Amino acid sequence: MTPLPSGPLGRLGQSPLLLALLGGALMWTGWPVHPAPLTLLLFIGWVPYLRLEQLLTQQGAKRGRVFASTYLFLFFWNAFTTWWVSFSTLGGGIAAVVLNAALMCLPLMAFRRTKERFGNKLGYLSLPVYWIAFEQLHLHWDLSWPWLTLGNGFASAPEWVQWYEYTGFLGGSVWLLAVNILMFWAWFGKEGVAPWAFNGPRRWRWAVPMMAIGLPLAISFTINRNFQEKGSPLEVVVVQPNIDPYNEKFPENPRFIPYNEQLTRLLQRTEASITPQTRLVLWPETSLEEALFETTFAQSPQALRIRQELLARHPGLSLLVGITSLGTYPDAASASPTAHHRDDVGYYDVFNAAAFFADATTPPQFYHKSKLVPGVEKIPPILGKLLSNIDLGGIVGSYGSQDERTVFPAPPAAPALRLAPLICYESIYGDFVAQYVHNGATLLGLITNDGWWSDSPGFRQHLRYGALRCIETRRDLARSANTGVSAFIDQRGTISHATGWWVGAASRATVHLNTEQTFYVRHGELIGRGCQILAVLGLLAVVVARALRVRALNETRA
Repeated sequence: MTPLPSGPLGRLGQSPLLLALLGGALMWTGWPVHPAPLTLLLFIGWVPYLRLEQLLTQQGAKRGRVFASTYLFLFFWNAFTTWWVSFSTLGGGIAAVVLNAALMCLPLMAFRRTKERFGNKLGYLSLPVYWIAFEQLHLHWDLSWPWLTLGNGFASAPEWVQWYEYTGFLGGSVWLLAVNILMFWAWFGKEGVAPWAFNGPRRWRWAVPMMAIGLPLAISFTINRNFQEKGSPLEVVVVQPNIDPYNEKFPENPRFIPYNEQLTRLLQRTEASITPQTRLVLWPETSLEEALFETTFAQSPQALRIRQELLARHPGLSLLVGITSLGTYPDAASASPTAHHRDDVGYYDVFNAAAFFADATTPPQFYHKSKLVPGVEKIPPILGKLLSNIDLGGIVGSYGSQDERTVFPAPPAAPALRLAPLICYESIYGDFVAQYVHNGATLLGLITNDGWWSDSPGFRQHLRYGALRCIETRRDLARSANTGVSAFIDQRGTISHATGWWVGAASRATVHLNTEQTFYVRHGELIGRGCQILAVLGLLAVVVARALRVRALNETRA
């Protein structure tokens, strides 16, 4: 077979290793938190991988070499973009890069097998199907890590993807992959590799990918220009206490600040920031870190101080606060799969929770974080059973969670407020957040502790991803971080009132309480579920085609 020309990439276009490195570097450079103009690089970030796969196919490379080259591309992208996970745990950071890159190989190997069986045109069309089916799976299984879902890549340019209110962020994944395939066809288009339209004069080859970029942008800019913030106004304060999680926050830390003093700081910063018009205050994840039983929490010293020193002094004020809580069960039969047991307590779950004080007299309500961080808050069941028999002197195994999306009901002073409590990692799940709004939420309240990631892209990416959730649901978001960035994000995805990094601060802003539901909220992940169905059909077709081929070969030999 005659080698395909290297094209504009020159010698680089003939080296799988350099192509893998180039692809990873382009995806990293285009990814948040780099500025919006660099986001354009995402539209060519997959071209080196597609060239790499084409080159190895043309050379007749063995599957092991193809897998290794594919893995390198994904490894570089993961390592360059999410290396900061190692700040919280070195082993977890390495695992997040190494294992996630390996998992990402699965849809690309399925794409290659489909291309081998059914030719280039169907093969390339199958790539977005398999990849987005994988992204949909990555949103829902025990090893969920959707940080690098392709649609998240546009978080630095929310004005480009205002149509997420219809498609969700997986619509962005479709857009990114489709444009990359069109770019690849225009760059390396040859007979049998791409449709006939890409084999004409070079100036016409680029018309289609340019239109594929320009048309969605034009639609998004039109939506953005005509969109108006919806809902009644509400004044909200978010507090950032800035307590170092490595040195000050916990009893084992060298400069541990007693919990009572931590609470004093929160109360003082809140008191200095609220006005008579403030109706809601947010304190960050695990603000009250000491594990507290939910059945007696309302009578705890911390809860009493909150009622007496804050809520009773300011009638009409509500508070959302992050706590570590304990929920008990009467016996083993009613205990959850994640429950622990102690003779003096019985069966209980540990929750990363949010407590909502509607006012000074109403008993607090609880929400239990449901999207738990794999390996940190959620242990695989087999390993969890093993560790449950070992006394390591602390909490071992998974945190508890809940299945339904709790929306805290309107307090008396703010009848339009129905608050969605999001805790940290949960804000990167589009369909998960949309379920709150489907249940009636008019405001997204995010409480987090981004101090684990030091001064890295991690907390900045986390902040940016929140803008996409606001577009998908057309809800304002109030964000309270222990440290990192506390801010407000409006229904267009515009970030405002952002605090600085590693400073104690509080921000006050007026949000809007929208009651309308977007198409995405009403119908959910149609793209993800549809691609999963198509992916299953595609894999079945590959298996059947292989079986028929083997049968034909056997009959020929006979």
